[in-house]
Amino acid sequence: MLENDVHTLRQAYADARDETDPFEKFNRAQGMGAVRDPYPDLAAMRAQGAVHKLNLAALMGDVHLTADNLMAASEIYTVLSYDAVFEVLRDGARFSSAGYQKSMGVVMGHTILGMDGEEHLRHRSLLSRAFTPRAIERWESELVRPIVNEYVDRLAARGHADLVRELTFPFPVRVVAAMMGLPEADHARFHRLAVELISVAVDWEGGIRAARELRALFAPVVAARRRTARDDLISVLAHAELDGMHLSDEAIYAFLCLLAPAGAETTYRSSSNLLFGLLTHPDQFDAVRRDSSLVPQTIEEGLRWEPPLLGILRTASADTELAGVAIPAGAPVSVNLGGANRDPSRWSEPDRFDVFREQKPHLAFAIGPHVCLGMHLARMETRVLLQTLFERLPNLRLDPDAKDVHITGLIFRSPRELPVRFDPARPIAM
Repeated sequence: MLENDVHTLRQAYADARDETDPFEKFNRAQGMGAVRDPYPDLAAMRAQGAVHKLNLAALMGDVHLTADNLMAASEIYTVLSYDAVFEVLRDGARFSSAGYQKSMGVVMGHTILGMDGEEHLRHRSLLSRAFTPRAIERWESELVRPIVNEYVDRLAARGHADLVRELTFPFPVRVVAAMMGLPEADHARFHRLAVELISVAVDWEGGIRAARELRALFAPVVAARRRTARDDLISVLAHAELDGMHLSDEAIYAFLCLLAPAGAETTYRSSSNLLFGLLTHPDQFDAVRRDSSLVPQTIEEGLRWEPPLLGILRTASADTELAGVAIPAGAPVSVNLGGANRDPSRWSEPDRFDVFREQKPHLAFAIGPHVCLGMHLARMETRVLLQTLFERLPNLRLDPDAKDVHITGLIFRSPRELPVRFDPARPIAM
């Protein structure tokens, strides 16, 4: 059952404490390399019931799964079916997001992640000004396409590459940093700090230090944009206004601290998972490469089949009931997006990657008041990535000499590598 994966993760978490590379430390803490496939256990649990009460203290001892945990909880309710997950996420009154303030709020500040009700609506309305369709269209042409092509240029003539290390891992953080308007010289440091920030459960002092350094990185840029707006995201946030309300510097810092890992980690993992699905199903890969109209549904199938983040948390606001299970007020509720996206009552053969299946809304970006603010940006980045690979790397395929390439992890999931071969091509002049 799932308990086995959690105990494996507990050991991985302990091993991560001594890791010096912040990226590897974070991956280990998420179960990458330790937990290969949690879906059979999730399916077995879901078949027994949509909601399960787990003794978190017995499972984890004094170790917490992630900084997103409600630290003091001894029991947690895990939600696995599509309908039950949908119900939790849609009902912000019964199932609050405020618990995040006890965990990620310590390093990020007061973000929309931990807000409910009217406060959340006001701040989300202001922040959404940075993600308009017009802005995303401009970012596609001015940032995403040039950045993706720059990385492809570096490998196009070679005929082989690791698409994770050389493309899907570095490009999203370059996009996010450029969107913010951060100096290019700070991009690598920004990426490292973003990962150290969300590794706070593994390295508390490191997470606090990363939060402090990120604010120091943002502060002069925010101050400059307050004085003179430019064509970047921080300028939009610095001058956004709704019914006389403006975002404070602290509110902007908090959102940027939230966007940094969200924009980098989840996009890199979701695009890597999709490429793994396509490369391991070459007939589907060829069909999508031949027919560009299949790209949107292919992206959605990748998100359904292997979302980058399996679970998010809510807290029961009052005594309530979900799928026949009583949940007391204050109890943490772990919403398993991966389990919901593979519910056989909604999708036939849900474990199968199939870009041709009937399209139904999935929950990879959540739903309800906290639906992912950057989901259209993430979809655009993945679309550009696919189109560029189709156009520029002929005969792209998984390296036949690669050994046991697979997706791994219990919380954040992605392949560690994607070794590929292709027909060498000339770099293009940008």
